[in-house]
Amino acid sequence: MSDATFACKKSHSEPGPGDAGKTGSWRVLRPIINVNLCIPAKTNKMACFNCWLYCPDGVVTRTIPPTINYEYCKGCEICAEECPVAAIQMVEETKLIKKEK
Repeated sequence: MSDATFACKKSHSEPGPGDAGKTGSWRVLRPIINVNLCIPAKTNKMACFNCWLYCPDGVVTRTIPPTINYEYCKGCEICAEECPVAAIQMVEETKLIKKEK
């Protein structure tokens, strides 16, 4: 076999939620999307999606509006940092748990 044969081979698998297991239970900060500021939600167009693009765990959907799968979100804050309009705010989990009860 020539080297050219190996150069054409590549993996067709794609990472997705759950590759590291359900990690949301140890999250300290939860990203909350403000749909009034979010570019895709506000314009109803498939635009921006930096949150989806930069999420290392693939837990942000590329839908209008984007959603976050909190079972797998680690709260790394990358989505909030990359949002050009600051539509994603990081909120302490303890505050949200108290509100949910």
